[in-house]
Amino acid sequence: MHVLPYLVAAYIFLTGCYGLATSRNLIHAVGCLAVCQSATYVLLLAVGYRDGGTAPVFSDIKPGSRPVVDPVVQALTLTDVVVGATVTALLLALVLQIAKRHGTVDPDELRELRG
Repeated sequence: MHVLPYLVAAYIFLTGCYGLATSRNLIHAVGCLAVCQSATYVLLLAVGYRDGGTAPVFSDIKPGSRPVVDPVVQALTLTDVVVGATVTALLLALVLQIAKRHGTVDPDELRELRG
């Protein structure tokens, strides 16, 4: 099994986490969360990959005659993309409301939200 896709997924995830930890802007933080989520796309596709595999379409051959990639993992990746886009849109809408009500997107300047 190849290790490179897993290392790429870990690098993308750690890059997003570093950006999130050092962010001084809520919009930048939402972008870093989207980068963290994109690491899951790479990870899921690495799990479902088969060397020499083709698309799982069995109309022209008998099942089992050639290696195919896992269609469940492809469906999970597509679902992950849709959920990621939805969460990013929701978080950006929340940041927009914070900017309208408080006049800033810097988390340190949001005094009214402190407990």
